[in-house]
Amino acid sequence: MRTAFLMHNQTSYRMNLVAQYRTLLDALAAAPAERLFVLEWHDEDDQKSVTFSEFRLLVANWAGFLQQQGVRRGHQLVLVMPQSIALMAAFVAGMKLGALPAILAYPNSRVEPTKYASGLRGVAANLKAPFVVVDENFPQALIANLRATASTAFVQAPETFEPAADSEPDLTGYSLASEGLAFIQHSAGTTGLQKGVALSHAAVLRQLTHLTDALRVHSGDRVYSWLPLYHDMGLVACFMLPMACHLPVIMQSPTEWVQRPETMLKLIHQHQCTLAWMPNFAFQFIPRRTPEDVRSACSLSSLRVLVNCSEPVRTESMEEFDRAFAPCGLKREALLTSYALAENVFAVTQSSVDGPLTIRADGASFRSEGRIEDAPRDSAHVISFTSSGSVLPGNDLRITSETGASLPPLSMGEILLRSDSLFEGYYNRPDLTASAMADGWYRTGDLGFIHKEQLFVVGRKKDLLIIGGENLYPQDVEEIVCRHSLVHDGRAIALGLFNPDSGTEDLVVVAEMQEPQSSFDTRQIEREIRAAVLAEIGVSVRLLFLKPPHWIVKSTAGKPSRSATRDKLLREHPELQRD
Repeated sequence: MRTAFLMHNQTSYRMNLVAQYRTLLDALAAAPAERLFVLEWHDEDDQKSVTFSEFRLLVANWAGFLQQQGVRRGHQLVLVMPQSIALMAAFVAGMKLGALPAILAYPNSRVEPTKYASGLRGVAANLKAPFVVVDENFPQALIANLRATASTAFVQAPETFEPAADSEPDLTGYSLASEGLAFIQHSAGTTGLQKGVALSHAAVLRQLTHLTDALRVHSGDRVYSWLPLYHDMGLVACFMLPMACHLPVIMQSPTEWVQRPETMLKLIHQHQCTLAWMPNFAFQFIPRRTPEDVRSACSLSSLRVLVNCSEPVRTESMEEFDRAFAPCGLKREALLTSYALAENVFAVTQSSVDGPLTIRADGASFRSEGRIEDAPRDSAHVISFTSSGSVLPGNDLRITSETGASLPPLSMGEILLRSDSLFEGYYNRPDLTASAMADGWYRTGDLGFIHKEQLFVVGRKKDLLIIGGENLYPQDVEEIVCRHSLVHDGRAIALGLFNPDSGTEDLVVVAEMQEPQSSFDTRQIEREIRAAVLAEIGVSVRLLFLKPPHWIVKSTAGKPSRSATRDKLLREHPELQRD
């Protein structure tokens, strides 16, 4: 029986960045001086831009400033600043000095100050970072809290550099090696996760070479992004890639985008952007938040690549986005997919320009046995899967069982990876590195299967719910719940709580209402949600909690956090905590 093992046949590259450049800084140095690099957009009256020449000068200024503050080769440098050209320049300046820069999420109203302080303190301690750079608006109370419990020095970033340097600072002795570490990125959008991923210049350049070849990137491309720079999708795809390939990037902050998602359409239309990446939730969020007058005034015909990445791809999400914006000139073949993770720099797979593969399967067989089988004509439980594409060059994948045995195609198991872009290990965490590796393969913790040489990602192994012998994925339940007109879109959490009386987990759902509960019939809503989940999945919701707006806990990336919401639910409902 053939096992699910994917290897990519090596091919020639159109843009071999590894052959052209020794480091990311060499790539930046080779960029055309007067070519636009970054346009930082806040609104029509508030936008800044820099050419590559101006950006290099800004990097030189930042390098000089950081040197004055005591930053030296080998230092870990934490950057906690709003999304901006300044943050990007500070990051590259850290690399230029031979330091190891890491971008962390900026504090916002969605995150509890004490939780944020604890997370930042933990990351800084794990990295052994002697310096944290913040801007002038960083909350002073947080700095005071952190200074009282940590030895890290806080450096306030200057608003401007006066006078501007007109030459490179003296960096004698700070030569950089291709295989030397370039930076650290964290493997999730939360400051609380103690898993810094150390990446070398060579690994990043190899990744970008494979990705640009797969997407046929060329000098006429323009990148659009609202993605946070502390996330691999924002940092690598929308910062390192345009920097190394000398492309313009039109950038706005994720905070501003989420308040006005329709601005994405306006900026793509205005600047004729051709490349963009987004997580799956945005493919539903944007159509549902974009006014009709904005749609009719914008054209998306310039987009040749819009990649659904970083989450399991939902067929319904892709179809909804396609239906909404096909009248705006969006080409169906522009909607591509990818599987990516910080430990591999970024992408592992990428769908071709022909688009991803979608299949329909029997939901009952999948949930009970983890097998992908054709759905019977009269089946009441049909499930759709959309692939994340084919494996990129330099990457190999295996699908394995709980015992580590390789599984055949159309069988679900854990995704294992080995790659020429794989991380150097979790920084200062050899214990986590060792537990994540198996004979040279990285255990991703993601579940998926292979069909027709394409990878289908199902979800996180740790999120899997086992209800009465049925394997459920929380996102399947959450999607059904969020279809209810009174549930806030994207604000539902499905959990499994063990019930000692039945010997299995109970399916528990927390749903956030769009309006205060006094304005609707909660019992009727509960009946409708329970009926919808039972009809589509065949499993009953044991406990359903309807919560007021803003109750569900979010990560710093702005997405509902299942683990943190679970903890909050158990605190508020201690009767659920059963042995």
